[in-house]
Amino acid sequence: MDIKALLPVLLPHAIDWCERLSANASADGFPLKATALSDARAVGVKQPEKIRLLVVDQIPTPDDSLLATAAAAIGFLGSNTAGLALGYSIFIHRGRLSRRLLSHECRHVAQFEGAGSLSEFLTRYLNEIAATGYDNCSFEIDARSYELPNADLTWRPI
Repeated sequence: MDIKALLPVLLPHAIDWCERLSANASADGFPLKATALSDARAVGVKQPEKIRLLVVDQIPTPDDSLLATAAAAIGFLGSNTAGLALGYSIFIHRGRLSRRLLSHECRHVAQFEGAGSLSEFLTRYLNEIAATGYDNCSFEIDARSYELPNADLTWRPI
């Protein structure tokens, strides 16, 4: 599957799916507590009070089969996915929540804020993943560089 060639067709569907998912999580998620709010600020989030965290049994995958196939083909949203940030909504796979993972996802929130909209962020992010692969995507490299250590035993996100 040539994701780069299909991306112009897939992108509007991906953006629509992500915006709907983000809206649902915004309504159902929990705000961050003080320590996690501080961590979010430390990784560059300008409005961390808007973040909503939703711990889920499985990270959502697109219901559109072509979108799901494309996501799997680029190594995005697979069975090993631990977290997903969509705008101010963060999904974390149950049992995987850690300070390190949440700070990584919060860095994606900061990237979204910098882009100005979820649509613009996803356009840049997905185009780059299609071109370079997930691991080599500058957004992922940046998020990994901001991960905070799991050493603080008093840390509580929600």
